[in-house]
Amino acid sequence: MRLLLPLVLLAMLAACKPAATPATSAAPAEPVAAPQAEAPGAAAAQQGLAGFGGYGDVRLGIPAADMEQAWGGALERLGPPPEPADGCHYLRPKRAARSAEDQAFMLEGGRFVRYDIEGERETAPGGGRIGMHRSDIARLYPNQVEARPHHYTDGEYLRIRDPAGGAGVLVFETDGRGDDARVLAWRVGLPPQVDYVEGCS
Repeated sequence: MRLLLPLVLLAMLAACKPAATPATSAAPAEPVAAPQAEAPGAAAAQQGLAGFGGYGDVRLGIPAADMEQAWGGALERLGPPPEPADGCHYLRPKRAARSAEDQAFMLEGGRFVRYDIEGERETAPGGGRIGMHRSDIARLYPNQVEARPHHYTDGEYLRIRDPAGGAGVLVFETDGRGDDARVLAWRVGLPPQVDYVEGCS
């Protein structure tokens, strides 16, 4: 009987021990960030929808009244109202903060006729970009570049017609005329507006 008592006590103590915890435990799942809503027109900028026929859904030649629907958001006029009312003027995306990447849309005669790009992130149709050398443009657009002297500087306008035969024309502005000259800005539009040297003039 004296031998059974210690054995019973040992058995009771073993039953009271907490269960061993596993050596490893799964790490808590990290919260997934909710997708942020993009500003109107942001998708066009990110997907590189600059083309010879327009910018994304904003197609060259569409009526001014259809611009905001095509853009997918509000646009605001740059500068004073044109005279006459359908005279040349620019629209840009209406945002709280302005950006060098913002597109500028030219309208004349009540229609969308050109867009101008000065930001470095945008890629022109065919692959050209601000900061590229003139030699890069010649390589990207073989036998397509028509060079014209710049109106104010010793640079050039490098003019490229739509290879698909559309009416749109791409124009790069450079800071010089040699192979090392760099692209400062570019635009796409319909003649004659694509060749205006000072925006609307």
